[in-house]
Amino acid sequence: MTRKLRINGHSHLLPYPEEIPDYMREKGIFWVDKDRKFMLQKDWSRPVTHSSFFLDEKLEWMERFHIDHAVVLNLSQLYGNGLRVEEMKQALRFQNDFNARIQHDNPSKFTCGFVVHPGFVKGACWEIERCVETHGMQLLCLPTHYMDTIGTWRCIFDEENEPIFELANKYNLAVEIHPYDGEKFIKLENTSWRFHLIWMLAQCADAYHFLTLNGYQEKYPNMRTCFAHGGQLAQINLGRRIQGFDGRPDLFEGKHHPRKAVGHKNIFFDTLVHDTGGLQLLIKNHGSKQVLMGLDDPYPLGEMESTKQSSYPGKILDLAMEQNLITEVERDAIWQDNVVQWLCGDDELAKQKLINRILG
Repeated sequence: MTRKLRINGHSHLLPYPEEIPDYMREKGIFWVDKDRKFMLQKDWSRPVTHSSFFLDEKLEWMERFHIDHAVVLNLSQLYGNGLRVEEMKQALRFQNDFNARIQHDNPSKFTCGFVVHPGFVKGACWEIERCVETHGMQLLCLPTHYMDTIGTWRCIFDEENEPIFELANKYNLAVEIHPYDGEKFIKLENTSWRFHLIWMLAQCADAYHFLTLNGYQEKYPNMRTCFAHGGQLAQINLGRRIQGFDGRPDLFEGKHHPRKAVGHKNIFFDTLVHDTGGLQLLIKNHGSKQVLMGLDDPYPLGEMESTKQSSYPGKILDLAMEQNLITEVERDAIWQDNVVQWLCGDDELAKQKLINRILG
């Protein structure tokens, strides 16, 4: 019997400073200082908290923790919201070409995502075609919310974006929904990390609300959507949404009942909920088959090795095993089969290809 793989379904990677084109810094879009201490934007900076933000160090880190393969999402800083069209196109193209190169050069280690800006649907569709046809990429990264061309913030699962989902369906794509930019449209002071700790989870819940109300999990059967951070507030919120739907049907004419989406085979959540109570609720709601491993490394809110946070990669599943919340079979599936199912769907050939790629 072949050994079970450990595949991390939620990872991030920074380019080395010298890999980022000058125009990205000159226009204040995004860059990393030459000492690799900070990632920066025009009026924003964030410390680089771990060496595995970068490729060689990431590979060492993966080896140390016996992680066979990682799914690299786009950087949230490169969603392109509020940028001028040309700058946005350049920024997203840089991100997508960088990710394509990482996957191409390290096929056994990485599956990388690409990002589009839904505010410009035609351009987004062209970019999807380019990334799939030219680069062979299979994971579309989308923000929970984006700014449209007149400066209004909208949810990703707005009906205007259906051409994007039609293409995702045509190409059998996995889709990652990740929150960011909350402080740009939620009118609260950005203090005590509230946008990362609370509002990001609410943004995921909001996106899940509209995916399921529009019934996209049925309408686009070849598109499989994964929500970052366990879609955590969507779990505790389920009863309220059902009550609301049943109690005020006038507000939901033509929409799909929230119950229909629970445990649906095209909707996934990662494990990054930070406690076994949260994980238990997630699994109770949707079944363990819809849950996949997500470490969100190398961010400090990811499952990183840290004495202060009493954390290490894979800790939550070890605890869940100790507490008899999951079986060994379920744990192994969360690390391997469920990630592969999200990435490939029912395409058995694609699954085998991915496994072969990982095994080298």
